[in-house]
This record gives sequence, structure tokens and C-alpha cells, in this order.
Amino acid sequence: MNDTTTTIKPEELTLATQWLHRLREEIGKAVVGQADAVEQLLVALVASGHVLVEGVPGLGKTLLARAIAQALSLQYARVQFTPDLMPADVIGHSVLDDTGGGGLGRLRVRQGPVFTNLLLADEINRAPAKTQSALLEAMQEYQATLEGQTLALPRPFIVIATQNPVDTEGTYPLPEAQLDRFLLKILIGYPSAEEEAALVQRVTAGRAGDQLPLEEVKPVLDDVQVRQLQRLAGLIHADERVVDYAVRVTRATRNWPGLEIGAGPRGSLALLRAARAMALIRGRDFVTPDDVAAQALAVLRHRVTLAPDAQLEGREVDELLAAAMESVEAPRL
Repeated sequence: MNDTTTTIKPEELTLATQWLHRLREEIGKAVVGQADAVEQLLVALVASGHVLVEGVPGLGKTLLARAIAQALSLQYARVQFTPDLMPADVIGHSVLDDTGGGGLGRLRVRQGPVFTNLLLADEINRAPAKTQSALLEAMQEYQATLEGQTLALPRPFIVIATQNPVDTEGTYPLPEAQLDRFLLKILIGYPSAEEEAALVQRVTAGRAGDQLPLEEVKPVLDDVQVRQLQRLAGLIHADERVVDYAVRVTRATRNWPGLEIGAGPRGSLALLRAARAMALIRGRDFVTPDDVAAQALAVLRHRVTLAPDAQLEGREVDELLAAAMESVEAPRL
């Protein structure tokens, strides 16, 4: 593929679609069902965006992240966030190197797990705000400041964070500023009866204990191919009417009844980025209004805040977002 072109060639589009199909197949060897979550994770990968995966324990959040990590030939690191985790445990720290003896050691910088391609931040809301904020610079600027030095992170760099929405003891809710850095918030729900039966069969057959079924997942894409996919996503054509539609959907959240705080301009940017990635996954070199609509909930649900009266009434964010989106007329291309 030629990195200097500004339009997508048909053969590039075909090859990209084949790559993504193979990646989806490999993830499917470990993850039963959860088709929407898998697709949204592919959207984040292609759009070079970070993902927050939310669901109750036991639904496969970690399995989903580890499956895509194993299907990619990328550097991978996992950090289990806990209340005693310190920023240095994520970014890194300096250690005294006295290997030469004589007591005249020098400080040596030891990079933390953030210096990787794919970072799994497991149960991110269990760490205090000081540790959570250690990821802000990395997620936004693709760099980290360590002992006064600004170091670039490997590319691609994607954070997949998980959190449990029902466990509040010993947790620290993510601040709005950090939530806004995630391209998508993926909700994982309970599987269907058929999917759960298939899952039980796959995990227990021939295994002792509860090991994750990852041995069949093989690497199918490397860092060069992932960067090519991300480059192609940026070349997907978005008609000005589609861009206007994405902006109007985002702006509708700012004065919608039941929403106290609407999504900011970063929401419009994220919505178009996700829509471009969705178009590439579906084998098109242009964005449709359906691509925007398909990604609206995942892009916006963590960028808005329910009003107090809506919380008392038991309203859901997705319900209000869906109503706001329906109020916006989609263009006909």
C-alpha cells in the first residue's frame, strides 16, 4: 500500500476488508456472541481510539481485550488497577543502577507498562484519581512524561479499559475529562441462552479450572497492517452533509430534556472518526448517515450526564440519546 496517496484504491479497500474479516474470525474463536462489542472494538482499532468496556463480572470483558491482543502481533501489557496502584506503576520510575559497584550508581529510567501498543487497564475505576490521571497524557498526546523526560509511545497505541458498573465499594468514578478521552464506551450484556450454552461447552471441554479459551487465537495482523488500516480510515470520504449530520446529532444532546450536560466538540470529532472506521469495516470508501447513527450511542453515552430528575425517574442515558438522535433528520445522499 502507498502511504502518499489521498484516495483509496479498490485493491486497498478489498485487502483492508479481508484483513478485518480475518481479525474478526480469530476473535470469534475465543469470544462467543457479543457481535456488537467485537465490531465496536474493531472500530476503535481502525480509528486509533481508546475503549472503555463496561459490564458486570463474568461477561468476558477481559477475554475480549485479550482475544484481540492475541490476534494482533503487537506489544501487549495488562495492568490490574487497585486502590494502592501508584502512577509510577503505570508510567515508570527511576532506579539506582549500581551494577558497577563502588557505590557510585546512576539513576536509570525504567519504563512502565504504558510503553506498549495495546494496554489493558483492568478495572480502571478501582484506582484513585491520581493514578487514573497518569493515563491522560498517554491517551491524548501519545506520549508520557517520565522523570522530566517526554517520551513518545509506540504506535499504534490503544487503551482498552474495563469497569464494573454495579460495584461501588472501593471504586473511584472516572472524571469527565478522562471519560472524554475514550473514543467509545462499549456495554457488554448477558448472552442469549444459546450463546451461553456454547460458551460453557467451549470453556469446559477438555479443561480443568477456568482458563480463558485463547489457545486457538492466532496472530493475523502486525503493527504495519494496523497502521495501514488507520491510514485508510482517515481517507474515507465524508460528504459535508454527513459531517453536518454528525455535528447536529452531537449538538442535540446539549439541550435535550433529561440531559444535564451534553457532549462537547470532541464528541462530534469522535463520531465522525468512528463512522469512517465503520465504513471501512463494511467495505466502503465513503461514510453514510447510517454509519454515524450506528456509532452514536457508543460515542456519546459517556460524554453526557443525566439530569437529577431523570435519575430519580430511572431514565437511562441510551434511551435519552436514542430519542435525541431520532429528532435529528438524516440527510439523503
